[in-house]
Amino acid sequence: MTPPPGWYRDPSAPHLERWWDGTAWTGHRRTPAATAPPPVPAGTGGTGGTGRAKAVALSAAAAVLVAAIVTGAVVLGRDGGSTEAKTPPTATPTAAPTSAAPTPSSPAPEPSADPSVVEDQLNGVTFTLPDGWERPENVVEDDAVMTTHGTYDCPGDPGLCRHGLVISRTVTVNDETSPKILAEQDIADAADDAYDRNRIGERPFGGIVSHEVVAAGPVAVAGRAGYYVRWRVRTAKGPGGHVQSLVFPSTVGTESPVLVRFVFDAGRDGPPLSDMTRITEGIRPAGDADTGGGVGSSIGPTDRPAAYRKVWPSPR
Repeated sequence: MTPPPGWYRDPSAPHLERWWDGTAWTGHRRTPAATAPPPVPAGTGGTGGTGRAKAVALSAAAAVLVAAIVTGAVVLGRDGGSTEAKTPPTATPTAAPTSAAPTPSSPAPEPSADPSVVEDQLNGVTFTLPDGWERPENVVEDDAVMTTHGTYDCPGDPGLCRHGLVISRTVTVNDETSPKILAEQDIADAADDAYDRNRIGERPFGGIVSHEVVAAGPVAVAGRAGYYVRWRVRTAKGPGGHVQSLVFPSTVGTESPVLVRFVFDAGRDGPPLSDMTRITEGIRPAGDADTGGGVGSSIGPTDRPAAYRKVWPSPR
């Protein structure tokens, strides 16, 4: 059995974690958290960790013993009449590895050296933060790449809502690779997740009343040919909003399709729809700021003619 995708201990550098895409190691590495690092997937070149665990445990115990001895020496020095206390040397505790396997979920976007850029390491792309947007904090969606500033009281069921949210994830639910088909399949789920029912069954906006297809078409993203679909959603409470599903091939690993969801509240408090274009134009392959992208760049028109626009019943 092949281990599922996830972060595992790097067999060539055990002090780091490396992304296993389900078939092979990728080039993505990260420093593990203070908790125990995960094991190397079986059959991928790693070695057992029993001896290392014992060595780490002994090292940690020795560090504690040394700290205790030095602390005792400081106390004794004070008792002997000395008015100067010596500072004991600091030691960095090392956590012993555990046998628990990591959860094979997409890693959260990593901070970039540029404060105006958010990097999605798993999918090998970066996002530029427009004015009025920030890195996600205290967001339920673990694959969010940016949100608008602040929160407000949801107009429906109690809770806090945000005027804008952008999510980036890898499409792994099926073997389909067509950006057009994947975007058309995802848009209804994107609308439901944003404006119908949340993860715990609440309706922050009272549910979706209707939706309208306002735009759809090919789009160039990070030098790749993609496709997007945009809906205008009307809700029972509040002004509703705009939801967009954008799909394009990844530039790294197995080139699995990348799905980017845009959720923009309508009304004067929501972000301008032009930000969808700005954010799309700002998507770049990680480490390649010169690669062109942008709505319709070198691909074709971004919007269908007005005759294409239709009003459909609510998905609920």
